[in-house]
Amino acid sequence: MKRRTVQSSALQSVGYDAEKETLELEFRDNGGVWQYLALPPAVYKQFIRAASLGRFFVKKIKGKFKEQKVDTEKA
Repeated sequence: MKRRTVQSSALQSVGYDAEKETLELEFRDNGGVWQYLALPPAVYKQFIRAASLGRFFVKKIKGKFKEQKVDTEKA
C-alpha cells in the first residue's frame, strides 16, 4: 500500500485503501507498520483531519479495529 509522510510525533506515514477499508500506519518509535481492518472511510477522513493524529489513533482506532502487523521484510 502506498503511504504518505505525515506531520506527527507518533507516525511516520499513513496509507488508506478505501476499497478494502484498510488503514496502514508506519510508527516512528520502532518503524513498525500495522494495518487496521474494516475501518470506514468516514473514520479515515476524521483521522487524517485531526489536530493530533497520534491522539486520534489512541482514542478512536487502537483496540477498536482488528489489526495486523505488516511484514516489511517481504514488501
